[in-house]
Amino acid sequence: MNAASALSLENIARRFGSVRALENASLVVRDGSVHALLGENGAGKTTLMRVAFGLVRPDAGTIRVRGRAVDLPSPAAAIALGIGMVHQHFSSIPALSVAENVALGGHGAYHADRVRARVRDICEMVGFSLDPDARAGDLSVGAQQRLEIVKALARGARTLILDEPTAVLAPSEAEDLLAMLRRFADTGGTVVLITHKLPEALATADAVTVLRHGRTVLAEPVTNVDASKLATAMIGGAPPAAARRERRQAGQVVLAADHLAVRDERGVMRTRDVSLAVRSGEVLGVAGVDGAGQHELLLCLAGRLPPSSGHVEAPATVGFVPEDRLRDALILEFDVAENLALHESGRARGRLAWSRIRARAAEILTEYDVRAQSADALVSTLSGGNQQKLVLARELEPHPSLLIVENPTRGLDIAATAAVHSRLFDACEAGAAVVVYSSDLDEVLALADRLIVMFEGRSRDVPLDRAAAGRAMLGAA
Repeated sequence: MNAASALSLENIARRFGSVRALENASLVVRDGSVHALLGENGAGKTTLMRVAFGLVRPDAGTIRVRGRAVDLPSPAAAIALGIGMVHQHFSSIPALSVAENVALGGHGAYHADRVRARVRDICEMVGFSLDPDARAGDLSVGAQQRLEIVKALARGARTLILDEPTAVLAPSEAEDLLAMLRRFADTGGTVVLITHKLPEALATADAVTVLRHGRTVLAEPVTNVDASKLATAMIGGAPPAAARRERRQAGQVVLAADHLAVRDERGVMRTRDVSLAVRSGEVLGVAGVDGAGQHELLLCLAGRLPPSSGHVEAPATVGFVPEDRLRDALILEFDVAENLALHESGRARGRLAWSRIRARAAEILTEYDVRAQSADALVSTLSGGNQQKLVLARELEPHPSLLIVENPTRGLDIAATAAVHSRLFDACEAGAAVVVYSSDLDEVLALADRLIVMFEGRSRDVPLDRAAAGRAMLGAA
């Protein structure tokens, strides 16, 4: 075993019931490097990294840290060996301050001044800006991501595992985070970066490993691969073509908002004087840096937040794919069929025809390529990408006249992303009006017929041009 390996997993196997999550999966991460871990949804990436962090015990295989075989019965054991993991869904407690969240899990008495100083020292070391006294629940998504990293570093992590860390970040935030990870590796740290974004892997990583169906199918220095080779390794064939459709004349207005102002759940005004209209057969793209008001705008348009002033005219039934599927779209303790039955919950009346619901759920699993054992499988057993596909399938059944989606491909691989884009285009062709926000500006530009950019709660019509949209997101003329 190469002594320069910070982390090595050899021939790891893991089953969950009859599902084979990992079979002879291997990963070798060199000290002082950024290592990208790729694979389509359900390939086993997160499971393999949970093995490395002590959250999942392997059925077989060997784990080595700096060349020494180790047993990792718990995250505490991994942390003691200098391994930290930043999960896709944040774990901080919203009611506590940044410093208090960093101190959680520590030992001995809490000394606020010491913890604040520790937070400032770490932020200075990695180039972050984070107020130790800020309430975690008030932080932007990007700042919450930084808090998760600071928590890991405060516990002595020298090997950082990050699961889709840029999935919810604006382009500038993602660039800053990746630059920080590069600096961390260049100064002796080690990073494992789980990502679906091939440009990120190629631009940031020193080496890449690809999993497919729980097996390692490629492990190369990044200089030996390109996007096409990685995509082929991930899906077992040529990468899918980007979704395309003919632009056509839009129909009648389906959604209209007039001088809309919206407050968030804490009463803070987030959206001011927004007017817009979306027509049948059209995609309205929405862009903006995190906290610019787009989240509250979409919640209001979908009927999830009332306007403080102004007026919204929308259909009675709106398909809505929220940004946070675990908090706002799924009940993990329910099975697939039960989650599909939540469609139009609160409006539907009468008895549920469970035999029909379960039969349709089985069909939807096939139609939308949701990879689950059956319609009776708990949603908690699905990968994040398959959970996302399930939410989209539910909101497209039956065909809505208005569909509002936030980060529709968050956590999805390239094949699933292309499939989701095609579904959105199909909804348009069937006459739906679609409003789509994505933290990936390129995705918005690829989908949209028209674009609005949110900045400090106000909207602006912007051409479908990356440079113009980027300037508008920063408030420039």
